[in-house]
Amino acid sequence: MKLVIFDCDGTIVDSQHIIFAAMAAAFTAHGLVVPARETVLAIVGLSLVEAVERLLPGGDPGLIQRVTQSYRDAFGTLRQDPAHNEPLFPGARETLEHLARRGDVVLGVATGKSRRGVDRLFEREGLGDLFRTIQTADAHPSKPHPSMIQVAMAEVGALAERTVMVGDTTFDIEMALGAGAAAIGVTWGYHPPDALVAAGAHGLVEEYAHLVETVDRLLAAREEGA
Repeated sequence: MKLVIFDCDGTIVDSQHIIFAAMAAAFTAHGLVVPARETVLAIVGLSLVEAVERLLPGGDPGLIQRVTQSYRDAFGTLRQDPAHNEPLFPGARETLEHLARRGDVVLGVATGKSRRGVDRLFEREGLGDLFRTIQTADAHPSKPHPSMIQVAMAEVGALAERTVMVGDTTFDIEMALGAGAAAIGVTWGYHPPDALVAAGAHGLVEEYAHLVETVDRLLAAREEGA
C-alpha cells in the first residue's frame, strides 16, 4: 500500500489572496506595518502562531497572540466574501479522485490549517471522503516537525518507504525527510522550485497531470533500493 499525503494551502487550494488579505487586516488592526506579500506567502504552511512569530521576530508574546486571533477573525469574515474564494488548483480534483480509486493507494493530508478549516474546504468541494487520514495544526507541532507524517503512517499502517509527501514549501519537504518519507515539490505554490530542491525534494512537478507518474516512479525506486 502506498500512502500519498498532500499539503493543502498552495498545493490543493490556491489560498494566497485570502491569506495575505487576512494577515494584512490583522497587522493593520494593531497598528503594525503590513509585511510584504512575498514575506507572508513564505510562511504559509507553518502553524498560525509560529507564522505570526516569524513575521514579528522578537515580538511580545501577548501581541503575537492578539495578532493571531485578529488573523483568525479576519479570515473568517473574508471567507464569506465571494471575492476571496479559495479555488482548487487546475487538475487537483481529477488527480485526487484518480488516486483515491486505486486499490494500492490511500490518501492523507498534512497541513498547517486547522481541522475546522480543512473540514470547511472539503465540505465545500466534496473531497472529504477521499482521505483516509487528516493531520492538522490543531494536534501537532508546526511543520517541519515530522509528527503529522509519522501519525498519518501509523493510522493507515504505511511504511515510510511507501509514503510520499506532496507539498509546495520547504517545510513540507523537510517534514517528509524527517519522517523518512519521500518528498515531491509542486512548483505552482508559494516557495520557489530551487528552494524545494535545496531542501531535499526527490522530485518536482509543474502540473497535476504529471503527479501520478512521478509518485509511482519515485516510490518504485525507493522500494527497489530498500
